[in-house]
Amino acid sequence: MLALLVGAGGAAVLLSTTENDRKLVAMSTKVVQRLDLSGYADASPDRPLRLLFIHHSCGGQLLAAAGPDVGTNAIYTTHPNGGGLRRCLEQAGYEVHEAAYGSRLGEHTDLFDWLPKFREQMDQVLACEQPDSPYRDGRRNEIVAFKSCFPNNNFVSAGTPPGNPNGPELTVWNAKAAFAALLDEFRKYPRVLYVCVTAPPLAPGAPQPRWKQLAKKLLGRRSSRSISAPLAREFNNWLSGEDGWLKDSQLTNLVVFDYYDLLTGGGEADVSCYPTGGGFDSHPSREGNEKAAAAFVPFLNRAVRRAGLVPQPNSASP
Repeated sequence: MLALLVGAGGAAVLLSTTENDRKLVAMSTKVVQRLDLSGYADASPDRPLRLLFIHHSCGGQLLAAAGPDVGTNAIYTTHPNGGGLRRCLEQAGYEVHEAAYGSRLGEHTDLFDWLPKFREQMDQVLACEQPDSPYRDGRRNEIVAFKSCFPNNNFVSAGTPPGNPNGPELTVWNAKAAFAALLDEFRKYPRVLYVCVTAPPLAPGAPQPRWKQLAKKLLGRRSSRSISAPLAREFNNWLSGEDGWLKDSQLTNLVVFDYYDLLTGGGEADVSCYPTGGGFDSHPSREGNEKAAAAFVPFLNRAVRRAGLVPQPNSASP
């Protein structure tokens, strides 16, 4: 049996008679302390850095400039939801490459796809210049950003610890198990910076009339959002929180950019504050993507210094 309450800031809080769900919801309401990168300079790096972003449609729109829908296989030149991140990165000195739909490296980007992809295809990932096309001069990508799409926040339950890293059921514990197993893959490549971009939140959907809300309550029906949204908050808090996924990992070549939290208004809700399609489409709006692009570049500038890819200004090279 499930019940839904509305917490501070309008965030939905799921209450359940299941002990695992109760524990996870309690964790999701905590204030999250994220990795502090403020000790590193946010200025552009002093040399070009090669970055590969593995994504689907939301990532392509985040990278694209605002404009008409021009592009193929989620690699857009312009898009109405464009956030302009590619241009921002290039202006900061990054060399941007993409893999998305229609390619061996970019076709599968769900939460349970990352472990086999990085375990079995890391050499191809690091050598990728464009979808399934390696650098001709033997160069390698120095930064790998990867992002799942919004359906990966449609959690069905908390699940059971310790979870199954192979899924396939989208539970919080299964997702945690998959990402915990990823850490060993990143340890193998200490000179590569990995940037996990959290999946964007689900759209809230348009508000329902009061009579329909009451009818559903009387019938004991709950929307999928009321079940999945608090669980998505808990999982993404775990990914980005310093006492979550990265706790005790001692990895300086792995960071989490919390796209999910930014698009929920920094905790104002557990669903998107920047949806499209009248509130029904989970693809973030231009406004949301532009806000994310503005935050991503200084975040990345600090992360590459923490990873030792470039030195701090006015300091000796590592």
